[in-house]
Amino acid sequence: MSKNILITGVSQGLGLAIARAVLDQGWTVSGVSRRLSGDYAALQGQHGSRARFHAFDLSRTDDVKAELFDKFLPFETPLHGYVNNAAVAYDDLVSNLEVNRLRAMYEVNVFAPMLITKYAIRHMLFTRAAGAIVHISSISVHTGYKGLAMYASTKGALEAFSKNTAREWGERGIRSNCVVAGFMETAMSGTLTAAQKEKIYQRTALKRATAPASVAAAVCYLLGEGAASVTGQNIVVDSGTI
Repeated sequence: MSKNILITGVSQGLGLAIARAVLDQGWTVSGVSRRLSGDYAALQGQHGSRARFHAFDLSRTDDVKAELFDKFLPFETPLHGYVNNAAVAYDDLVSNLEVNRLRAMYEVNVFAPMLITKYAIRHMLFTRAAGAIVHISSISVHTGYKGLAMYASTKGALEAFSKNTAREWGERGIRSNCVVAGFMETAMSGTLTAAQKEKIYQRTALKRATAPASVAAAVCYLLGEGAASVTGQNIVVDSGTI
């Protein structure tokens, strides 16, 4: 079955890996990022109209409906899945917490995906499509890391939101799950030193970073028919950290 999957944060890193994996399934990606990257443009060159794109800054939560649904995904465009991948990090000690930075992170990491979920569900109900929602969470919710309390709180909020969404809309065929991703070599982790990264690796069973391709494969599983009975779950892909 052909599917159209809305994915946020497709310009680089994990989002790009998820977009690539979804396209490899033969499905269509409706990708969203603040800008069109060269890497995503290359996917468009390979896959043509199956690699759709819309530039949008998710911090503009008041514009989510107009920009992402009225313009990019109207009811005439089918929607079978939504992958909430985009996120920003605010890393610091709790004793240094700045409420404006915290609020800005919540706009992107929590409020925007909640609103997108709202309109994605309405889209699926209108078109009578059984759909799948996948939120990318983090092991920082489940095992502590110094300086990640604020970031982890946004991902913990999504896990609670996902589980309750699953309970609320399961009878209409809409599933919601989280992929709890371990530490990955992405732009978000680029500020860490080699020694800091090695310390994190030593906390895993595999003694290495989590592969974005492995996380992307878990996302594709949850979007596909093989996961038709899977909802309200947290699927952990973390190199054996938890």
